[in-house]
Amino acid sequence: MFKLPFFSFGKEKESASTNESSSSTLILGLGNPGQKYEQTYHNAGHLYVESLAETSFKRYKSFSFAKRDNLVLAKSLTFMNQSGLAARGALRYFNLKPENLIVAHDDSDLPLGEYKITKGQGSAGHKGVQSVIDHLKSKEFTRLRIGIRGQARGKAREFVLKPMSKKELENLQEAFRQISLPV
Repeated sequence: MFKLPFFSFGKEKESASTNESSSSTLILGLGNPGQKYEQTYHNAGHLYVESLAETSFKRYKSFSFAKRDNLVLAKSLTFMNQSGLAARGALRYFNLKPENLIVAHDDSDLPLGEYKITKGQGSAGHKGVQSVIDHLKSKEFTRLRIGIRGQARGKAREFVLKPMSKKELENLQEAFRQISLPV
């Protein structure tokens, strides 16, 4: 169901309810909804989560998800600046706490394809992350910061909604295969 070299899965368990996930990990990819934004820099979080899934996503209100055992992959269906609605909705739906959340998002301060994993930090000006902090009233979640600073120059707001080149998308997909999350 998922291509996750950094996770080990035991035998898949069927639970009576999707909401019975007290020890699950939720990886939420941030981005903007709609075909217009699919391959933009700002959708690096969506692209990452999609690269992990080998199944289609089910839609539920402000997010879509795919689930196996104790792992939930989700994509926000809100615009970036309202990402907190998706994070809060997904945590409630799966009965999880912010400590169980990994937010995957673009980071214009990092070179394209590099990544950093941080926990318990502020938004550093990323409006999607700030929305998550505001809606959860907590910084106690993990962030997977995916570098998008490639050929683009200038302020992030000047290029994050532009599509990436084919080469940049290939580089990003290669980088995704190198990411190892602490789960």
